[in-house]
Amino acid sequence: MSDDTDTKSDSGQTPLAAWRAQELQRLRNSLRRGQQPMADWQGGTLAVSAVPGAGKSTGMAKAAAIAIANYQLHSRYQLLVVTFTRSAAASIRAKIRDDLKTLKVPQNSFVVYTLHGLALYIANRHPELSGLNLDSSTLVTPNQSHRLIRACVEQWIANYPRRYLTLLEGRSFDGEETERLRRQSVLRTEVLPNLAYTVIHEAKSSGLLPGDLWHLSEQTTDEYGILAIAAGLYQQYQTIVRSREFIDYDDMILAALRVLENDAIRQLWQNQFFAVFEDEAQDSTPLQYRLLQTLATLPATSEPNLEPWPIGHAKRTTSQPSTSQPSTSQPSTSQPSTSQPWPIGHATRTTKQPLTNLIRVGDPNQAINSTFTPADPIYFNWFCQDCQAIARLATMDQAGRSSQVIIDAANFIVNWVNSTYGSKNSTETVPQPDSIPQTQASPELPFRPQTIRRVDANDPQPDANPNPEGKGLELYTPKDIYHTVELIGKRVVELFAKNQNHNAAVLVRENRQGTFVVEQLEYLKRQHGIEVYDVQKRDRESHVPSQILTLLQFLDRPHSPDYLKAALDVLVKRQLIPTQDLNALSTYPEQFLYPGPLDPPHTKPVIKARRYCCDLLRARLELPNYHLISFLAQTLNYDQSELATADKLAERIAKQTFGNSSISDTLTVLQEIVSSERFEPVDPDNTDSPYLRSHQLTVITMHKAKGLDWDYVFLPFLHEDTLPGNPWVPTAAQFLGEFTLAEVARAQIRAYLHGKPLPMAPEAWEQAAQLKTAEEFRLLYVAMTRAKRLLWMAAADLGPFRWNTFSGKGDNLQQKKPCPVLPALKAQFPNSLIVND
Repeated sequence: MSDDTDTKSDSGQTPLAAWRAQELQRLRNSLRRGQQPMADWQGGTLAVSAVPGAGKSTGMAKAAAIAIANYQLHSRYQLLVVTFTRSAAASIRAKIRDDLKTLKVPQNSFVVYTLHGLALYIANRHPELSGLNLDSSTLVTPNQSHRLIRACVEQWIANYPRRYLTLLEGRSFDGEETERLRRQSVLRTEVLPNLAYTVIHEAKSSGLLPGDLWHLSEQTTDEYGILAIAAGLYQQYQTIVRSREFIDYDDMILAALRVLENDAIRQLWQNQFFAVFEDEAQDSTPLQYRLLQTLATLPATSEPNLEPWPIGHAKRTTSQPSTSQPSTSQPSTSQPSTSQPWPIGHATRTTKQPLTNLIRVGDPNQAINSTFTPADPIYFNWFCQDCQAIARLATMDQAGRSSQVIIDAANFIVNWVNSTYGSKNSTETVPQPDSIPQTQASPELPFRPQTIRRVDANDPQPDANPNPEGKGLELYTPKDIYHTVELIGKRVVELFAKNQNHNAAVLVRENRQGTFVVEQLEYLKRQHGIEVYDVQKRDRESHVPSQILTLLQFLDRPHSPDYLKAALDVLVKRQLIPTQDLNALSTYPEQFLYPGPLDPPHTKPVIKARRYCCDLLRARLELPNYHLISFLAQTLNYDQSELATADKLAERIAKQTFGNSSISDTLTVLQEIVSSERFEPVDPDNTDSPYLRSHQLTVITMHKAKGLDWDYVFLPFLHEDTLPGNPWVPTAAQFLGEFTLAEVARAQIRAYLHGKPLPMAPEAWEQAAQLKTAEEFRLLYVAMTRAKRLLWMAAADLGPFRWNTFSGKGDNLQQKKPCPVLPALKAQFPNSLIVND
């Protein structure tokens, strides 16, 4: 007798196949209208432009499960899902697994990567092609003060003394020696490091080489030759990085693309992946998009696969855009094109093209990284426009996160900012929210004109579009910043008294604002049992390297009072020794560490502290240097994540000190990591849950809040000088003119990448200011759309001149103008105005 699964019904399907078809239909029907095009996808390219809270990741996960089942994917022919962060990757992986388990489909039929994780995986599999040797190379994430940046600046000065002298003289210089020394310091420590850091990342992430910048510099006529200086700095950086076997995150993407230039290897990878689904596509750089497009292209059977266009050279034409790889004919690279380019990797349609299976989901209105990364939302907007031309654009506009009044406020902001801050050259009219066309977008507008809409009445999301708390939108004008936080504290107590299961967050623009809020609201825990979670303070980004550095400094110089006190402070913070007077212990290190018979007896807390310190010193004598970091991590009682981070740190230091692993060399490398790098922790859980606990007020920056939501969201300190802010030239660097070299260079590079004529310095500075203004309004939009039931917004009459110099003691307060959005909101929503208590 045949197995039941093999017995066919009258329709020709086995019972399992029939059951699975029903489950697939049920899964598809559980999606909203805007999510269903992903589930109905049958190959080719598809762009999905989403709104906040629309369920991008959920929709993509279900669409991925449906595609895997429909196309019977397996371990040797998989679906590739790519997203922006490790936590997002972990979340979408779990969702896909749950749906595949329901469908009884193999779990090894898909893989999920971050963009850099995918690139590193490809590069590591083919080191002979990628040029990366991860056994000897060291990953660095340098900032402006990193020694790599400093070294390339010093080398550039030595190689180009005439250009350096031109910068030193600036707009006016009388030759006075004191002023010369001051300008030298500013150029070496601020101006040139900032220019190098900005341009290297901008150009490298876009596939431009130093030679490309040299060529572009010939098209500009500014008095300093800013792009020529940038090209020289970039060239020095590349030379130094190669000589020291360092790599950065951009090198990972470039290495993976080098691997895929090989026809056989490229087809090998393309044969492994049936399709590519990308989440958060608005945050992709041009090179990252090229990598995904290459992998998503099905290899041609009768001819080798085709090379992508060089960045910035493919011309946009009036013909229909291709859904696949461009033709093999290369445009001339003798002169950069000034015509409108395709999105990176696209070109004119030819008669014979391989198919590209690629779904990209994103929200250009949540692109909030473009002023410090090359992830400009224009690239995803271009992709959407090209897909629209071939009827492959979907809009995911229904969102169940927020109450209606919050949705109305967010939609109003999109419309108001576009009409107020849109390009003066744009003749496009901006309609009211109810009539905004969902498929139109202008690269000259700060926002893509798309409206957030309520979900349907039968939406499966629990508590979709919840009832508002109070007015739902509350607009305040406190007397000063102290009154602002007082009002927040009072409102939080009221809200949590009504519902213990809800959560809340204060979203700030700057870290110093968050510190001020936490200091003023410390009474909430003591008096009302409300936890105030300070994300900045508790973020574990760099505390492992800094704590290990502190203990190693003590081991290197145990008789230093400063190092001893710092080590004891770490032990106190880790709750390994009792809190006590550390000054008394560290004043005479020898007496504390090695008490004599005539010294007064130690108390129990002191004895415990001394025992820890002596154990550390004994380990210094007995263990090899390369074991010290692991020992210190165990001594500090690190948890699983911290131990993994310490192991990562030890491996990094071992590579950089190979052949000379003395403690002094270890300290040099570790000091640089702590002071001038962003050392990422290893977090196996990848969870945002600490930010979202019930009956907790989370204090977090607007940037870090992206992707999260709370029942109640407070947006204080919304002043014009912060949002959107004004471009300004530091006083110390004003001798160069009314612009900064870094921002001018970045604007010129982006103009080239966007197919526009290169602007001169004043125009480039103005374009940089427009870009910054647009992004700040998008950041405010992201912050507003984190709220479910209550959105609380305020701009006090009085505030500090600058937050980074504010002492928090009530001094230096002055009259402040509100963010321009607030008066517009007050006029549009008069019922939301709250009279201050």
